[in-house]
Amino acid sequence: MLEIIAGYIERSSLITIFVLGLLSFYLFITVGIFVYRYLALSRWLSKESDSLEQMQMGSASVSSHSIIKSCLKKVLSPNSNIFEMCRYAATKEATRGLTALSLIASTSPFIGLFGTVISILEAFAGLGTQKSATLSVVAPAISEALIATAAGIFVAIFAYSFHLLLKRKAYELTTVIAMECDLLLASKKGE
Repeated sequence: MLEIIAGYIERSSLITIFVLGLLSFYLFITVGIFVYRYLALSRWLSKESDSLEQMQMGSASVSSHSIIKSCLKKVLSPNSNIFEMCRYAATKEATRGLTALSLIASTSPFIGLFGTVISILEAFAGLGTQKSATLSVVAPAISEALIATAAGIFVAIFAYSFHLLLKRKAYELTTVIAMECDLLLASKKGE
């Protein structure tokens, strides 16, 4: 397997190697963002869910670990506008990293396609210097050129899937925070 990869890299142009390197970097960034943000959102969601559960059991306020607690420290009189701003702040924080995943998902197939086009152009230029270009000569050159497109699609699949998973986790988190805010507002009205 390593011999095949080494042979491919040896036959590839500098642009193709750059494209594959960039796509490898994209994949590394994609996995890094996903793992970091998923773990962070899971911990945060757990804290907020515990706080919501305590409120539903009769607690008069959110737990000290809740983002709402930090929002309420900054104001004298909590109201619906303050809670709305707190929701916006939570949404902004919860969706960090989604833009990068979206950009990677949308651009990596085009980067791969660019590498494929360059490789095909080089393959045809090389074939033009030969006396006869049979299928046995053309097919390997074209199949090697398509590796860049496959790599771009591969990276895009993971980036898009991770984007959707994190978006869902952020939605769950902001929903729990909204429920906490609504419970606090309802308890303030009841006083």
